Amino acid sequence: MTDLERAARFLYLQRTAFGGKVSGRNFGVAIDRPGRFNLTTLEPMLEDLHSRLSGVIVECLDFGAFITRYDSPGTLFYLDPPYWGSESDYGKALFTRPDFQRLADQLAGIKGRFLLSINDVPEIREIFAWAQIEEVKTSYTIGNKSGSRGERAELLVGT
Repeated sequence: MTDLERAARFLYLQRTAFGGKVSGRNFGVAIDRPGRFNLTTLEPMLEDLHSRLSGVIVECLDFGAFITRYDSPGTLFYLDPPYWGSESDYGKALFTRPDFQRLADQLAGIKGRFLLSINDVPEIREIFAWAQIEEVKTSYTIGNKSGSRGERAELLVGT
């Protein structure tokens, strides 16, 4: 496939997969709504994405290598690791339980600053006890079969 065809396929899958999941996609249809992908809008959608991403550098690195490469006094890292207890959701062994400690240890020594969002569990509070921690409430809606928008506690951790 050409780069354009691959981009179109990726957009199609992201727009039609439930929650934009990269793997283990679930597709759904509803008789009361049209499909979520309109082929006639593909070209303007790709042009918009091209404009928004021009000048953006995309890296495929372990977080440790990424942080080391880009750390400076003027850097602000935003980190959104898997939730504690859901480490395998992004792929087996991509992020493991010990990686939380490895991430915390590295962030404790960076020149820049960081903001990390994560679920509120005692283990995360302990690992990041040295940083500023603020509890926030959020609603989880993806994969929520009950239809309720129950509030959950999350943490914003940072320096």
